[in-house]
Amino acid sequence: MIQVNLAKGKEKPVKHHHSWVFSGAIAKVIGQANNGDIVRVNDNNGQFLAYGYYNQASKITVRLLSWSESETIDKDWWFEKIKKSIERRNEGIDFNTTDSYRLIFSEADELPGLIVDKFQDYLVCQFLTLGIDQRKQIIIDALVQILQPKGVYERSDAAARTLEGIAVSNGLLYGTIPNEPILIKENNLHFLVDVNEGQKSGYFLDQRENRAYLANFAKGKTVLDCFSYSGGFSLYAKNAGAKNVTSIDSSALAMETLRSNYEANQMAFASEQLIVADVFQYLRNANAENLHWDLIILDPPKLAPSRKSLPRAERAYKDLNMQALKLMKEGDLLATFSCSGSLTLEHFKQILAWAAVDAGKELQFIHEFGQPIDHPVRSAFPESFYLKGLLCRVIS
Repeated sequence: MIQVNLAKGKEKPVKHHHSWVFSGAIAKVIGQANNGDIVRVNDNNGQFLAYGYYNQASKITVRLLSWSESETIDKDWWFEKIKKSIERRNEGIDFNTTDSYRLIFSEADELPGLIVDKFQDYLVCQFLTLGIDQRKQIIIDALVQILQPKGVYERSDAAARTLEGIAVSNGLLYGTIPNEPILIKENNLHFLVDVNEGQKSGYFLDQRENRAYLANFAKGKTVLDCFSYSGGFSLYAKNAGAKNVTSIDSSALAMETLRSNYEANQMAFASEQLIVADVFQYLRNANAENLHWDLIILDPPKLAPSRKSLPRAERAYKDLNMQALKLMKEGDLLATFSCSGSLTLEHFKQILAWAAVDAGKELQFIHEFGQPIDHPVRSAFPESFYLKGLLCRVIS
């Protein structure tokens, strides 16, 4: 087996079971390694640390799979690892009310580069790294054997593949996928999921628990759902008895899906409250018109995809929240989120504090949002914690 020896002093993260070995941590490679090969990672003295798959084209040159020298990374290993990940989802989700959730969450499940979402009886996979992509058929065979899905679809169109030196790849991998959107159930609400054209894998499963929690505050309120996408927060609020709900997203397709989701749940809605617009500009215009909502929800896309982009994202988060807060009165609620993994919760709180000062408001943080049980955070890999949010009350 090809051996990758680390530079002196670079073994600590691996010993602590972090999943990544960067190119700068490698002293030498013993043997001729091909990209995608399973390699043995050693310390500077040649002592075993872990096994992982190799890709010289990536700054993360080795992604680690096992820290046990006695293990063999073969077809059976992949099957057992996938099976255990799926079995861990058997707790904490009410399958009577919810039929769609994440089955495999990359490094958090010790399967770096692999994401698998279940939508009703169908699976959507993302193969984000070369090492995972090369083992695609082994993974699909395991998923089919364990779950017997009606179909498996690939949505490997994330930018991460470019960093791995591999092209975007989408398409049917097994069985069939309906031409029309799949109707899923989440906490007894129904949502149409287009696995072919929808964002990411078709629907944002990671806000399931947060949507349910926030719905408790919606009754009788006027609600503004910004970056609404297909209307998760909007429908939960409406179902909970919100007085009215205004939804905004820049995607016309998302707004059409939101309309269909209202209809699928037999909920009345006002067409004029389904708005296709840039959220930043809409909030500015709303301030100019002195509009007001009792509850505003901000769930923007990832504004800081890397640490390098943090300063620019910080300004965007501050401006976004400041514009929302200017619309609010004493007693109003702001639910604001960030899915940028490089932005910590404490930093996010600081940005909210700055935004409140500039908006002339005083805030209380009354709840912290995070990831649902099917999007776990592995203790040795803090990067798996990406979704954070705050429920804020305006007190003056």
